Amino acid sequence: MEFEEIKKAVKEIRLDTLRLDSDTNFEAVIVKEEMDKLIALLEGFFGSPAFPSKNRLPLQIYESINAFGGIMPGQTLYYSSQGNDEIFAMLWPWQDGQHTTVKIIKTGKISEKG
Repeated sequence: MEFEEIKKAVKEIRLDTLRLDSDTNFEAVIVKEEMDKLIALLEGFFGSPAFPSKNRLPLQIYESINAFGGIMPGQTLYYSSQGNDEIFAMLWPWQDGQHTTVKIIKTGKISEKG
């Protein structure tokens, strides 16, 4: 599944608000009742979350996601590296407990420094 396929599948979920939909960036607000569908979709593509996880995130992933708001405790990050692209999805729950912002982003890979 590629970035465009992920976006298309997420758009089939009932969105509260569509904030951004471009070739490399997708942002929407999902209501609580749709979160199980969203999580199942994301885990079908990405597998288990990269954050939170028992494993530490590599520095290059932190560098990639920090440009888009980063990730903090209470939030969730899914990550995939395919060919020359990185695709990640970030879930940011709202304090109201009823809404979650989802950002899905495609970037070029950051080459490892060695």
